Amino acid sequence: MRSWLKMLKDLTVRPKGEKQIRKSPSYSFDEEMSMPLSGITVKEILSTSSDVVFREFFLEAKERIPCMLVAVDGLVDKNLLDQFILKPLMVDLPGHPELEKVTLSNVVDITLQSLLPGLEIKKLAKMGEAVDAILSGDSVIFFGNLTEAIVIGARGWASRGVAEPITESIVKGPREGFSETLRTNTSLLRRKIKHPSLRIISLKLGDMTNTDLVVTYIEKIASPDIVSEVIRRLGTIKIDGMLGNGYIEEMIEDNPYSPFPQISFTERPDVLAGKLLEGKVGIICDGTPIVLVVPAVLTQFLNVNEDYYQRAMVAILSRFVRYLGSFIAILAPSIYIAVTTFHQEIIPTDLLMSISTGRQGVPFPALLEALTMTVTLEILQEAGLRLPKPIGQTIGIVGALIIGDAAVKAGLVSPLMVIIIGLTAVASYAIPTYDLGLAVRLMRFPLMILAGILGFFGVSVGLYLILIHLLSLRSFGVPYLSPIAPLRIRALLQDTFVRAPWWALKRRPQLIDVEEPRSGGKGKG
Repeated sequence: MRSWLKMLKDLTVRPKGEKQIRKSPSYSFDEEMSMPLSGITVKEILSTSSDVVFREFFLEAKERIPCMLVAVDGLVDKNLLDQFILKPLMVDLPGHPELEKVTLSNVVDITLQSLLPGLEIKKLAKMGEAVDAILSGDSVIFFGNLTEAIVIGARGWASRGVAEPITESIVKGPREGFSETLRTNTSLLRRKIKHPSLRIISLKLGDMTNTDLVVTYIEKIASPDIVSEVIRRLGTIKIDGMLGNGYIEEMIEDNPYSPFPQISFTERPDVLAGKLLEGKVGIICDGTPIVLVVPAVLTQFLNVNEDYYQRAMVAILSRFVRYLGSFIAILAPSIYIAVTTFHQEIIPTDLLMSISTGRQGVPFPALLEALTMTVTLEILQEAGLRLPKPIGQTIGIVGALIIGDAAVKAGLVSPLMVIIIGLTAVASYAIPTYDLGLAVRLMRFPLMILAGILGFFGVSVGLYLILIHLLSLRSFGVPYLSPIAPLRIRALLQDTFVRAPWWALKRRPQLIDVEEPRSGGKGKG
């Protein structure tokens, strides 16, 4: 019994402090990683991999020094190595007066200072650092039996170029989006914020993947407490592999069992730059175009970056449509069930007669009818998402029309139910953030069940429970419903349900404790 309880606790209770998820197996070379640097030992460790290349040569200096360049084929720019590393050392430099001073004892320092060009060249003295540099795409030159080596940044693998993001399409605004390459992403951010206060802190996660990631923020705008908390939470993650931001998100959010997202994400450099200017912190992970942004509040998931490229009145109308679509997506089926099951008296007589005519011959109650159609819609959406793009669109649209029409003709559902479910599906597409859309789809089911059992009273109970849950949520210490609760009038009127004109946005959003609240906005005109 205890073993079952322990297993249940391990599966449901998130550990405090250091989070050891999966342990890496032990290998015979683990002890060698802490030994003094040796090119021979590195060759023994990596020689079983066919993509690791060992290029041995001699440097003809005052002494004849044996050298070995180690790199991974496919992760390095071979032309760069040939023209700026091997050719100078083997062809151009022999006979150079500087070589008359080079011996095995000083070869590393003189090579760094005088012999090799390049921006990313540094000295290594640890075995683990050398192996990690090679497997990360750098090249390392070993000199004889020295315990020092030179690492050269010559990374050059195939990567996807800067393209327009798929998940955040806009009409007005920049078309560039993040890619899977970390340095490309940081350079895109630097192009947006050309200020020395932009901080980019490098970290590594994953014992076996050694995944690079950076924490980025703007000094004196982001709260130091939030920055230190982000770095602390990332430091507690101990896992063998880190393959994407989804691994990080679930382990650093405040409440992992909440259906509502507590960490936002973006694929757009302009969105990340805007969030950093508000005092938030970004987490960029190598290998994924998705960038995490913390802290997050509920209202920001219903705002899009195009609101800031449109005029204020247009942005307000767009936000109103999104908020209305969100309420329809979560409440329409449950209101229909409550009205048709318990509260027919509030329906006008003509409409009631039309609904009764449509429901004649339907063998199921409204609750079962709505649950069946909603589950069918979810299946069609999932099928359309996983299938290839041309087929997925056909399945989602044509499948819903054919199944809905067939169900009405067979007398299994009423025509009005098909309209309600169709309206719910369209309204849910007005929610701009995918994660919030999933939460709304999930909340729809308990509300429908409560409506089928208790009517409007059940819907009210369900909404109160959702509200209580939202009030209890925090995202890195920031109340999830801020600036609604706690109420901050200025933030509410500036950039929440409405978006004030740019000349009126003189202060940053008062959602978090920023050191410099003024955004530098100038008067109109």
